[in-house]
Amino acid sequence: MKLTPSAAIGGTRCRMLSVACALAFVITLNGCRAPQRTTLTLSIAASLQDAMSEVEAEYQREHGDVVFRNNFGSSGTLAQEIEEGAPVDVFLSAGTRPVDQLDGKGLLQPGSRMNLLRNSLVLIAPRGSDLQGFEQLSGKKVRLLALGDPASVPAGQYGQQTLESLHLYDLLKSKIVLGKDVRQVLTYVETGNADAGLVYATDARISNEVRLVAVASEELHDPIVYPMTEIRGTRNDAAVRAFIAFVRSPRARAIFERHGFGMA
Repeated sequence: MKLTPSAAIGGTRCRMLSVACALAFVITLNGCRAPQRTTLTLSIAASLQDAMSEVEAEYQREHGDVVFRNNFGSSGTLAQEIEEGAPVDVFLSAGTRPVDQLDGKGLLQPGSRMNLLRNSLVLIAPRGSDLQGFEQLSGKKVRLLALGDPASVPAGQYGQQTLESLHLYDLLKSKIVLGKDVRQVLTYVETGNADAGLVYATDARISNEVRLVAVASEELHDPIVYPMTEIRGTRNDAAVRAFIAFVRSPRARAIFERHGFGMA
């Protein structure tokens, strides 16, 4: 059967309409797909848990496609995990030694390291304690003194330096109970499992169960500096750089300062 010209034109129109509908469907389908998400893995000193969680939430207001996977802990332990191959994009340490350790092994992205924050070391006691200062640590008021493990916790290293500078460390060795990070030291004092502890000023201010007894003079210990760096080998270099830039911005600075940190 031979098609008339009008029938041929109609068939062509039907085919064109079908193609157009198919294209529209594909475009609509692609438009409905969720945007691709980028996951950034961060290893962060335990003392920064509250502040960094708030910084990340603020960043996600404008970057909803970025998801954070956080690993909070002692800086020395986090550095060791990175050495052993843990997949980390950004490391934010509570001291320079762990970062120096990684730098010496060529694990930092060249040019990415910078000092971000500063902090202070303080002596705390349970809220009902009448402890008055460092000089009373060797007396009967204190049975146990909580300190971060100096082998892996920067706050513990600063604490040991402080006690040594005050010629108290050897006198107090038998009283010291070690914590795996500075937040565990805080918990020991909060619960009364230790009569005193050495933590950062930013940790002391988050608890209603402890009171600040004394601030360690900066001359008694190394400077308390928080370096931040990108880890070599990240697959999210552009996203990491964008986030680090935000962490250095006035908006993030305001959050850190509200939590008691100083800027380096």
